[in-house]
Amino acid sequence: MTDTSMKLDSGADVVALLKAQHEQVKGLFQQVITTMGSQRTEAFNELRRLLAVHETAEEEIVHPRAREVMANGDQVVEQRLAEERAAKETLGQLEDLDIESTQFETAFRRFQKDVLAHAEAEERLEFVELSAGLDRSQLERMRKAYALAERVAPTHPHAGVESQAANLVTGPFVAMLDRAHDLISH
Repeated sequence: MTDTSMKLDSGADVVALLKAQHEQVKGLFQQVITTMGSQRTEAFNELRRLLAVHETAEEEIVHPRAREVMANGDQVVEQRLAEERAAKETLGQLEDLDIESTQFETAFRRFQKDVLAHAEAEERLEFVELSAGLDRSQLERMRKAYALAERVAPTHPHAGVESQAANLVTGPFVAMLDRAHDLISH
């Protein structure tokens, strides 16, 4: 399970947790780029896992609330969901490539650029509005719900499952399969 570096009882709100995870993602991108062999594979697997559970939990907890809180919430969330779907598709393709190949390297760097732009857009357009539109206790309750959603989220990307309803219906089954696959693979 991904270590979010913040425990459920830490008092941090959901926005602080999300930003901390974005920093983890940046660090894992650097690890993948600067390492080779088993270290690169390990870093990529951790990045894949973090992105999969992070996006699923956002889709279940954060985006629905952003739709309610933000004046243009539907528009902002739909754009983020489109970016997330594209990222899941690319991540799935990256999983199938030889991690030491130039094809992987080229696709991975493009993927990094897209994911970091997505994270920046979330922080600038969505997280600021959530922080302004919700009080501290609401943001802390969202963090708790988010952390629980991460615990049962799939650990591999599943493009086409970007809505709260789709994640709640298919997520537990897919997560079980992903986690079994992870155990067998390692």
